[in-house]
Amino acid sequence: MRLFIAVNLNEEIRDYLSEAIEKVKRCSAGGTFSRRENLHLTLVFLGEVSEGLLGAVKSAMNRINEKPFLLSIEGFGKFRRRGGDIHWAGVSGNDALFLIQKLLSTELKKAGFSLEDREYSPHLTLGREIRIPDTSMDPYGSLADGKREMTVSKISLMKSERINGRLVYTEIYERILQGGINE
Repeated sequence: MRLFIAVNLNEEIRDYLSEAIEKVKRCSAGGTFSRRENLHLTLVFLGEVSEGLLGAVKSAMNRINEKPFLLSIEGFGKFRRRGGDIHWAGVSGNDALFLIQKLLSTELKKAGFSLEDREYSPHLTLGREIRIPDTSMDPYGSLADGKREMTVSKISLMKSERINGRLVYTEIYERILQGGINE
């Protein structure tokens, strides 16, 4: 099964990002846009994992003993690609987020998982292969000046699968973060 560990977003953040996606759709000449229910912040992508290794993933998650923290969503950007750009919403720098991601990666590597070695760059993918004909246009408008925050109180092990042609993400395990809020 295809797995990743993520922060699932609250309804307010999903509404905000869904509004941004709709604005980009109206300006674009095409692309593949994230569905509202699939919006998340990836911490670690595991890829294909056999069912027999689920226990090792859960154990690694259970060794994360950090406190809940505040996550800030702010700004929009894109990664330029030849076939169309990847549009994203930014995640403001947050020491707690980076620490949890690093601890998870370390624990998973100790358990024998092979992970990407590139630096963690937190962002929320809004769409892929997006082509906006008028490059001078800012599709986000007034949303670009906004900032949304949420308290992250758990991390989730997610399964990614195609069901009836649609990409569906399902939480199969959660690790509740303990203690007070880190800011």
